[in-house]
Amino acid sequence: MRAVVVRTFAGPEALELVDVPVPEAGPGQVRVRVEAAGVNPVDAVTRAGVLAQAGLMPPREVVGIGWDVAGVVDRVGPGVAGFAPGERVIGLRDRLDAPLGSYAEYLVLDASVLAPAPAGVPAVEAATLPLNGLTAVQALDLLGLPAGATLLVTGAAGAVGGFAVELAVLRGLRVVALAGEEDEALVRELGAEWFVPRGTADPAAAVRSLVPGGVDGALDAALLGVVALGAVRNRGAFVAVSGGAPVGLRGIRVTNVWIAADGRALAGLSDLAARRRLTLRVADALPLEQAAEAHRRLDRGGLRGRLVLVP
Repeated sequence: MRAVVVRTFAGPEALELVDVPVPEAGPGQVRVRVEAAGVNPVDAVTRAGVLAQAGLMPPREVVGIGWDVAGVVDRVGPGVAGFAPGERVIGLRDRLDAPLGSYAEYLVLDASVLAPAPAGVPAVEAATLPLNGLTAVQALDLLGLPAGATLLVTGAAGAVGGFAVELAVLRGLRVVALAGEEDEALVRELGAEWFVPRGTADPAAAVRSLVPGGVDGALDAALLGVVALGAVRNRGAFVAVSGGAPVGLRGIRVTNVWIAADGRALAGLSDLAARRRLTLRVADALPLEQAAEAHRRLDRGGLRGRLVLVP
């Protein structure tokens, strides 16, 4: 089969399309015929060697790329119940020690990280859900805010931030969205009650002018750190996406969200997507052999929605 790998950490040109043996499903595993693979920032930092330099992945001569997958069950290993060949599924490859990623024609994953694909949703759209949707829901779980509480979401027009706004509103939270001025209509459509433009001279003061005393919590998808922390009330809660959490000043409970694949939680997100309660946004779909071009576009930024690779 064909798969995209990296042998030398570098820019998008480091992505190679190679022929490798089709992986076999072991006990408790499922082999998925990949129909679509989401392209995420974590793929770019993997390709560039950032994760390896940080000691987050073991040394390897060949590194597979890609976390998000949507596809069809091709084969199930011994002991697997609940999935059968021909079933459409979505899943997340969160193990950095795994030899191959989702940029491939086939991918083997533990059955526990898979979920039924959202009914009636094309694979290209479904592939945008696992990593970003699970990050958003796990961040909200860490915040633990009750219905009626106020929440600041930074990077609210991004892939994680957009899901976070919608999921927060579904939990009964009142959302302040911080995003680009051109995205105000989008984040309000997603359910944000208040809006603060990115680039505001003092974002914390702007938030506090809308929510006197500060918001109960913040989900910092844009990694603003202490800038966003200033918008949170004393003894509130703060979650940073993918590291970079500031010191918990003023008794604020601060943590990072480190994504963990979770088939049960993903099934809940899939159901919401099937019922159009979550907005799946695709910037563009490209063939697998154009993975380097997808990464060049990702590196340039400015995307609304995810790029997706199709084998």
